[in-house]
Amino acid sequence: MPKSDTQQFPHLEHMIHLNHAAVAPWPAVTRDAVRGFADENARLGSSHYPAWLKLEQLLRRQLAELINAPSADDIALVKNTSEALSFVAYGLEWQVGHNIVSSDQEFPSNRIVWESLGQYGVEFREADLNSGASPEEALFAKVDQNTRMITISSIQYASGLRMDLERIGRFCRENGILFCVDAIQSVGAVQFDVQAVKADFVMADGHKWMLGPEGLGFFYCRPELREQLKLTQYGWHMVDPLGNYTYKDWKVAKTARRFECGSPNMIAIHALQASIQLLLETGMDLVERRLLENSRYLCQRIDAMQGVELLTNTDAGRYGGIVSFTAGDKDDEIFQTLQQRNVFCALRGGGIRFSPHFYTPRALLDEALEVVARGL
Repeated sequence: MPKSDTQQFPHLEHMIHLNHAAVAPWPAVTRDAVRGFADENARLGSSHYPAWLKLEQLLRRQLAELINAPSADDIALVKNTSEALSFVAYGLEWQVGHNIVSSDQEFPSNRIVWESLGQYGVEFREADLNSGASPEEALFAKVDQNTRMITISSIQYASGLRMDLERIGRFCRENGILFCVDAIQSVGAVQFDVQAVKADFVMADGHKWMLGPEGLGFFYCRPELREQLKLTQYGWHMVDPLGNYTYKDWKVAKTARRFECGSPNMIAIHALQASIQLLLETGMDLVERRLLENSRYLCQRIDAMQGVELLTNTDAGRYGGIVSFTAGDKDDEIFQTLQQRNVFCALRGGGIRFSPHFYTPRALLDEALEVVARGL
């Protein structure tokens, strides 16, 4: 493997990390950013706080670039995906009889919050993504005149199925339906364009494919809809003028900062900014190409194995960084062997899930596949 890769991703020297769909290892630049921030804070306290605020604004601009948002003003920094989903679920006005359409493959974050609206008479409908001519058709078949929103994961966390977001976005706009995307398994892995997919709401955590820390993510709300979301929390950070602590005639910020009620998570901001900088400098086109090459290679090798069923759809445009497979009743045994051999992966959705990133060397994929083959 190239020396530059092992310098930037030192874990490559002693483990095979195929679990970016869960929690990613930090690059060296991210580790160094956190060390630098901690050292500065210990020596100088918050005397450089104005510089930290500039870094916070830089992170917003970088996130806007990463998802092609119209402006950095459209980016709110949030604790996690679930918080952002809750902003949408409890910010909109619902009526008894409204329904929300989603799928039967969602991670709990994009299910529980919508199910909780049942107390207000809102129905949550789960489409079987394998029941229609396409996964999108399965979603559309659940829509009726009372459908207010379609909410979907861009890539399904267990099967790795990649949705045709542009098609869903067009359908929603044509039918006056809101479109919400949990993009946690896409952003940082493949190119993502909120404007092209016509998304109204997009959210993602930074700790998976963006290679950042837990506890910090982003929330994009289409500018035309920001003021339609009823706010559920208030504080000093979400008002204008910001920083005037004695001003009594405050107003809620018109930018996405309106969703940030209190102090920012500065240590996580330093970390995520470094990680996003690495992705942008690498180029998301190159990141996506290498990541898809790794996934395609895994799919081809696994599909050729006797006694294994590949669960991930290999059609063009239908997969991202997640490759899932099953060996039936041998899954648990093979998974435990993989862990013992320092192949870090996951059991998800009735199978074993591999999720390498763009930098994962082919030789390490071969080592992981050899462990699987021996287990068979």
